[in-house]
Amino acid sequence: MTHHAHVCRPKLVGMGNPLLDISAEVGHDVLAKYKLGANNAILAEDIHMPLYQELISNHVVTYVAGGATQNSIRGAQWLLPAGSTAYMGCVGKDHFSAKLEAAARGDGVDVHYMQVPEVPTGTCAVLITDKGANRSLVANLSAANHYQVEHLQRPENWALIEAAEYFYIGGFFLTVSPPSIMAVARHAAEKNKVFAMNLSAPFLTQFFKEPMDAATGYWDYLFGNETEAVAYAESHGWPERDVMAIAKRIAALPKVNTKRPRIVVFTQGADDVIVATCDPKTGKVTSEEHPIIPIAADKIVDTNGAGDAFVGGFLSQLVQGKDIDTCIKAGAWTAHVVIQQSGPVYPHNMAKPASFEKLSYSEV
Repeated sequence: MTHHAHVCRPKLVGMGNPLLDISAEVGHDVLAKYKLGANNAILAEDIHMPLYQELISNHVVTYVAGGATQNSIRGAQWLLPAGSTAYMGCVGKDHFSAKLEAAARGDGVDVHYMQVPEVPTGTCAVLITDKGANRSLVANLSAANHYQVEHLQRPENWALIEAAEYFYIGGFFLTVSPPSIMAVARHAAEKNKVFAMNLSAPFLTQFFKEPMDAATGYWDYLFGNETEAVAYAESHGWPERDVMAIAKRIAALPKVNTKRPRIVVFTQGADDVIVATCDPKTGKVTSEEHPIIPIAADKIVDTNGAGDAFVGGFLSQLVQGKDIDTCIKAGAWTAHVVIQQSGPVYPHNMAKPASFEKLSYSEV
């Protein structure tokens, strides 16, 4: 693994599962064969293991650096000055990990991977159906599942945590290393830094409720989509099914660092983004809805990574101290770009808005 003589002082550090996406357009027969939903995210079980080779053998596949959190950090870096972001997760020592590191570094992210030579790098099958409108994710975590808090605690890695002011950890990491999540969460609360997480997938709120609930008190920002919001309410025995009502109830949950509000941001595909904010001193909850950028169905290439891109754009403005409206505009714009590409790709030569504060959706 490459080591740098200089110490990177990133503003934003992400932790998650680095996966190489193996993406292909398939028919619904493939979904049926492997008992997959058209628009879901799951962890691979034994039944799914032949899927990866089947995609490579029978379909035109593209390989894209993936893993939801890494996608978001790459997206944030795309809109930030060089050296603004760093990322940690676990990979093997193989051709796929080399591809992953090259892609992340190519996008300007300072990656600090833990390497386990005896286990292959994780992969994610991305099954695109309905002309790009739906994507089913089947993650074989493999090496990503081996991340250890000892890697985070190494002086050169903990130095990144000390330097950064913002942290973003995907919910998927709850299945891998809760001690790492809690170490960063506690640091953020003690130093009054910003700690953000993502619900990431319905199964996490159902089957990893305990580690998720342990982290909840530390959330300054929580991201998710409408399906994940409802799954969260169901798993906590709440009667609410309205996404705004759920966002407001999560915003008002007890909070460790009362110097900062909790802000819950739920995307809803083509519908408005929902935001609920709770002032921890008064307990007052406010809510608002923000439009996204409309797009014609025939312009959508692939929705894989759209939510990750939204978070990346949002974080790029948050770390610059911008208001929520500006953060959401940047998120919406970044997602709008990504759904017109194959996979979570951030085009290097693309003109970007000089300022997101003044961005008018009619100009996009």
